[in-house]
Amino acid sequence: MVTQSINRLDTLINIIPDLLLNMDESDLNLKSSPEKWSRKEILGHLIDSATNNHQRFIRGQYEDEPTIFYDQNQWNTLSHYHEMSTKQIITFWTMYNQHLLHIIKHIPNDHLQKKCRAFDGNTYTLEFLINDYVVHLEHHLRQVVSY
Repeated sequence: MVTQSINRLDTLINIIPDLLLNMDESDLNLKSSPEKWSRKEILGHLIDSATNNHQRFIRGQYEDEPTIFYDQNQWNTLSHYHEMSTKQIITFWTMYNQHLLHIIKHIPNDHLQKKCRAFDGNTYTLEFLINDYVVHLEHHLRQVVSY
């Protein structure tokens, strides 16, 4: 079931934006090295992840094992998150995750076993992808708030 992931995502949406808005802008823009992402770029990566999982959560319900994956570094670079305003990134992240939460809550239980194919060639159920999305989100949010 995805009930626990729904509850965790709802909690994150209600807690994280205020934590991020209270962070110092220079801390959000800091890169430990030129090839590493800043906290702001990690948030951008989470938006890209939301975008691709949005496709999975919708297309996975009506297509026969759609293949959905992306090059996370190219998406981050070409989205120019580092130059975007922090407030815009936080608002975008929040609203996109509110939308995903709404979608997830409305996925019928029998659709949770439908599958999507990932970059590694393996197929994963929507239930796994939803749970994995929240785990991935929590992992990166820990990086941002405790960098």
